Amino acid sequence: MMRRREFITLLSGAAAAWPLAARAQQQAKVARIGYLGLGPASATSSRVEALRAGLRDLGWVEGKNIVIEFRWADGVQQLPELAAELVRMNVDVIFAPTSTMVEPARQATKTIPIVFSNHADPIGSGHVASLPRPGGNITGLTDQTSDIDTKAMEMLKEVVPQATRIGVLWNPTTPSQVPGLQAVKTAGERLALTLHIVPAAAADDFDAAFASMARENVGGVFVVPAPVTITQRARLAELALKHRLPAMFGSKENVEAGGLMSYAADRIDLARRAALYIDKILKGANPAGLPVEQASKFQLVINLKTAKALGLEIPPTLLARADEVIE
Repeated sequence: MMRRREFITLLSGAAAAWPLAARAQQQAKVARIGYLGLGPASATSSRVEALRAGLRDLGWVEGKNIVIEFRWADGVQQLPELAAELVRMNVDVIFAPTSTMVEPARQATKTIPIVFSNHADPIGSGHVASLPRPGGNITGLTDQTSDIDTKAMEMLKEVVPQATRIGVLWNPTTPSQVPGLQAVKTAGERLALTLHIVPAAAADDFDAAFASMARENVGGVFVVPAPVTITQRARLAELALKHRLPAMFGSKENVEAGGLMSYAADRIDLARRAALYIDKILKGANPAGLPVEQASKFQLVINLKTAKALGLEIPPTLLARADEVIE
């Protein structure tokens, strides 16, 4: 029979071990992040790596304490199904970079936190109640596209000062572009420009859209940013050059692919900063009380090689303001 003193010693040792076991179990818990993207994955690889780097800086290491479940849609019609799949997996948080991905994620869940990194207009699209208090399960960072479209239109006008008609390429499947178009129209009116607004929901629509703008004798093209305009950036640059249309884009990647110019928020920076939201949520924060942050870094990028091919001379004052010039 076990003596009383031995029993008490054994019991005390076991009691001391329980907190240690509990802590070890907590430390061993692996968080799961659902990444809802619009493919191909290679088109936004730099932004994915920025998010990963931000998470690593905060102590989240893939394969150790987090797993990122990537789901890439071939088209917007697949996004609802992939969002529902992430919900069924009961991930801890869904990362949906733009309004295009946020909307199907919002429809799939009202409880799992959703974080965005470069939403153009979270209030106008109804995804948050306000920037200081989002009020639901959705929060993140906004790139303020609707606000900076006016400046971008002004820059395009500087490049083609004689133009009176400008083509506007927009994507009706991007929720934030509905309110964003109003900002573009307002900018056009202020600059005394006639806008020829052409929808393009998918890459297959680009050829007809550019042909339509060419028939209308537009002097330039304003491309409202959307996931498809990023993934199909090489095709857009090719079409703009084919129709000899100076184009203003909403993403640096478009200019790197041969587009003329872009003015936009630094989306690499935004993707990295989104890791802070994921970190706070995984540590117990309620997304309803996490204020939406606005972009703080903006970039004007100009491709002089494309300008030369179009026979354009970029005003020296605009070149002096550029953050990056591609030659």
